[in-house]
Amino acid sequence: MKYIVLLGDGMPDERIIELGNKTPLQVALTPNMDRMARHGLFGLAQTVPQGLPPGSDVANLSVFGYDPHACYTGRSPLEAASMGVELGPDDVAFRVNLVNLSQVGDSFCMRDYSSGHITTDEGMELISSLQKQFGSDEFHFHAGVSYRHLLVWRNGRETVKTTPPHDITGKYIDGYLPQGEGADCLNQLMNISRQFLANHPVNLLRLAQNKVPTNSIWLWGQGKAPRMQTYKDKFGLTGAVISAVDLIRGIGVYAGLDIIKVPGVTGYIDTNYQGKAEAALAALETRDFVYLHVEAPDEASHSGNLEDKIRAIEDFDKKIVGPILEGIRKYGAYRILCISDHPTPLRIMTHSSDAVPFVLYDGKEDQDSLLKGFDEESARMTGLYIEEGNRLMEMMLQQR
Repeated sequence: MKYIVLLGDGMPDERIIELGNKTPLQVALTPNMDRMARHGLFGLAQTVPQGLPPGSDVANLSVFGYDPHACYTGRSPLEAASMGVELGPDDVAFRVNLVNLSQVGDSFCMRDYSSGHITTDEGMELISSLQKQFGSDEFHFHAGVSYRHLLVWRNGRETVKTTPPHDITGKYIDGYLPQGEGADCLNQLMNISRQFLANHPVNLLRLAQNKVPTNSIWLWGQGKAPRMQTYKDKFGLTGAVISAVDLIRGIGVYAGLDIIKVPGVTGYIDTNYQGKAEAALAALETRDFVYLHVEAPDEASHSGNLEDKIRAIEDFDKKIVGPILEGIRKYGAYRILCISDHPTPLRIMTHSSDAVPFVLYDGKEDQDSLLKGFDEESARMTGLYIEEGNRLMEMMLQQR
């Protein structure tokens, strides 16, 4: 038996007037997901438990089959694991976003949480410069992918309150800066980064090319190393993770799964979809399970780009779901979980805690519903609601 999770990050949304009061999932052309929804076990799942933030960290832990209440310590420790950065018991990891702030008088506004989706090479050069300038025995910068990087604070403070930058696009940052114990150190680092980055060669070149420069770092998502069972111990499975995002790869590391890095993956609409699908099918040759994650719909939502979101959903269906449905048949018995981690409504340009559509599909088409397809309303109409999203993995492993 082969198992695969196909996850389109942030696909669910709200009804949008410009779409005839429909959601992007309802208007996007998704024949492959629609087919699975009509023939599989289709409904809604609550991937973000009550009392926890609706981040991709919490939601993906649920989809992986872990109870976030039991193992969630923060986003950045998971990203550190993906980067091969080992955390000591008193180390606190922070996500470092390379951002662009616009100055209005004496205040700053979050203009772009990704610096125009800066390239990985440019991001690595900036982080390397920041490490040379400000790195110490206490603070150490580590390069990641695109705008997503890491800071390790030795003997740091994990109770400080921070805010994801994609939650405050277009807002003044004053009320969202780090607060609480240790905040002074973090705010000082962010302030001096603005002065240092202003004339950095990477930014001067981006400005000359009419691209968005990085004029600040933004620190958030802190935590210490979590404790998690491996997939072998928890489910008796071998497996692999395919994603452009360090967060998802990091969960895979703690789960004891192989991390398959596909050339050309970017985390946006220009990612290498074909390479991901081919790598997933190849991974199943020698493994029981694959977790295939696509970030593009979520990134489009954070940017408030309706056209890109619909395109990202359609590309996910055509270039990921379709090839997997075709290629996995050679293995005979299989089960597919197609799902999103959380909604990312374009109206608010950040995550919400609402339940998400999911379908469990095993290739058997002896039942056919009259539902329109894979979308929020159709999932709601089935009446199937999984209150604890982390149970989906156990459900997939059970016989239908």
